Amino acid sequence: MANPNIVNVTVIKGQTAYVSPSTTAVTTSWTHDGTTALTGLTPAANTVNKIDSIVVANTSNAAVSVSVAISNNPVYASGTPYYIAYAVSVPANAVLVVTDKTTSFYVTENQSVGVSASTGSGALTFVASFEAIT
Repeated sequence: MANPNIVNVTVIKGQTAYVSPSTTAVTTSWTHDGTTALTGLTPAANTVNKIDSIVVANTSNAAVSVSVAISNNPVYASGTPYYIAYAVSVPANAVLVVTDKTTSFYVTENQSVGVSASTGSGALTFVASFEAIT
């Protein structure tokens, strides 16, 4: 079942997923081929995840461009990216709130979320807060 009825919820668990893209996840063309998946956001079977927030922290001394997208495939690189944020500059030593509870969205088990950055120095951390609903 790819999309459970959330009116008849049995369990809601608060979760957090995070990733810090390495040099292998760097993309300058902003295609999803070089994107790191936020794997914790792809739900288990019979579950839907409500993404409450995605926050990016830049701990470097230089601005970095980031993108965040939802894919129509549980294997991020195998799907088509639909961007939530595209090539947004995060200033040095700053935080960017990509989405919060006012712009939350759902991810089903046949979808995934990926992130990319213009540098893979490990200076960026993407953190997502979500509810796993079954």
